[in-house]
Amino acid sequence: MPKVRFEDMKAEFKRILVKKGCEEDIAELSSRMIAETSLDGVYSHGVNRFSRVVEYIDKGYIDLNAKPTKVDGIGAFERWDANLGLGNVTAKLAMDRAIELARQNGIGCVALRNANHWLRGGSYGLQAADAGCIGICWTNTQPNMPAWGAKDRRIGNNPFIVAIPRDGGHVIVDAAMSQFSYGHMEGAKLRGEQLAVPGGYDEAGNISTDPAEIAKTWRVLPIGFWKGSALSIVFDLVATVLSGGLSTFRVGQLGGDEYKLSQVMIAIDAKSIAGEEFLAGAVNEVLDDLKASQPADEKQAVRFPGEKGPRLRKQNQEQGIPVDDGVWAKITSL
Repeated sequence: MPKVRFEDMKAEFKRILVKKGCEEDIAELSSRMIAETSLDGVYSHGVNRFSRVVEYIDKGYIDLNAKPTKVDGIGAFERWDANLGLGNVTAKLAMDRAIELARQNGIGCVALRNANHWLRGGSYGLQAADAGCIGICWTNTQPNMPAWGAKDRRIGNNPFIVAIPRDGGHVIVDAAMSQFSYGHMEGAKLRGEQLAVPGGYDEAGNISTDPAEIAKTWRVLPIGFWKGSALSIVFDLVATVLSGGLSTFRVGQLGGDEYKLSQVMIAIDAKSIAGEEFLAGAVNEVLDDLKASQPADEKQAVRFPGEKGPRLRKQNQEQGIPVDDGVWAKITSL
């Protein structure tokens, strides 16, 4: 794979967004976030996703220069409308506001409706953790997963994120409610790889590790089987009720594309509530105990969630960000 410098990648994203009519400051923020996602090794929701963003701009689903507006609120909770702006920009601004509310109240919650795909959900958890807050957020999606016991897709894989601040590298879980996100499966397909564990069913109804075969059926496995299915449903319901926006069911009625989503951003001012000393001690104590585990495979260390992120970022900063030939050729032709 060719490797692209971070600054060159960001500049290419920005060039295209500005060409499409995006204002300079919005294009700068969005392109930086997409490039940072790629820098952190989450290629499926960074560089590999960018062409889809441009496709949605061309289809009119994304209003490039729209910014979220407050609809109403009570106490530490506010409801905002994303107005179909760029998904990563509106999600960041919503988490910014949740952090402001947390500074004032200890906790802040912003529910966002009419949002576009936010790309890497972990970005907003890390954003909260950088501010010394626990970050919790999730989004609904188009219907892209069968409920447990069903064959046809009627629920979303609704990614859920929790991040805890920590000097030296935050603890973060960024997990779709499917065993693998569609972005991860697309990346594996591009690389000609099988999934590490079964991720869904093929057209013959057999359990499969082949991402190309699973993509044909949309029969992805929920994490924890019935448990992931249940979590998907309740996350969708909470996001819909709090935002006053569309449920996964309603998003599905728009057609085959994914827009007008509902999202929730929560920030908890952990450093103020727990105190920096207790926060650091409690988190590191747990992680130290985890790292003392006896590994099942001596060649693979036991890792805490988010541990490899800083290492991948450093590696990609020094060596460049690996990009699939076809993906980068398509982007540079836009």
